[in-house]
Amino acid sequence: MTMTANATRNTRKLIVRGIVIGTMAVLATGCGKKDRPKADLAASQVTTIGVNAYLWRASLDALSFMPLVQTDSNGGVIVTDWYANPKNPGERMKVTVSIVDQDLRADALRVAASRQTLTGGQWVDAPVQAVTVQKLEDIILTKARDLRRAAISG
Repeated sequence: MTMTANATRNTRKLIVRGIVIGTMAVLATGCGKKDRPKADLAASQVTTIGVNAYLWRASLDALSFMPLVQTDSNGGVIVTDWYANPKNPGERMKVTVSIVDQDLRADALRVAASRQTLTGGQWVDAPVQAVTVQKLEDIILTKARDLRRAAISG
């Protein structure tokens, strides 16, 4: 009986997962020491997605008021649709968030924004203030840190 390439690949994945889980179990036991190290369930790379889970959840939370066009948790990309604040209907924003690493670090997050204003019945591109993007990055990073702290303490 011959195995297909996919079956062989799946078998290899299962073997590798078994080895990784076994290694983690041995490390978690502390190799017989009295003081066993506690597993840090809130470590920056604990994730079932392709990017840092805290940054991902914080980004989705921070952008929850905007309609989403695309989300890719493996690639770490969130793209919103145009959003106009009801208090200022003559201006709209579109945001793209990219998470480029599995670590919870400031340089693992990239935010880009586009802004348009309504001029003469047409939407015209307008500059986005750098402070706007920086403030959104700060909000996301703060939320991600809070999520991590909550996971550690509870």
